[in-house]
Amino acid sequence: MATESDERPSYEEAREELVEVVRSLEAGGTTLEESLKLWERGELLATICQEWLDGARARLDAVVGDADEDED
Repeated sequence: MATESDERPSYEEAREELVEVVRSLEAGGTTLEESLKLWERGELLATICQEWLDGARARLDAVVGDADEDED
């Protein structure tokens, strides 16, 4: 697993790792401490994915806004 000090993962990398975290949590068999660490990592990865999606939406909105202004 990557650490917070590592470079920010791409959306695809973060999403894939998040899928693995969820699988691990659903499978069970981990200690409470391990489960908490997985949960915290999952929360961080979910935040990273949301930031990527928000950035993509902002870029799309900017392009659509520019196209709308060109039509006026």
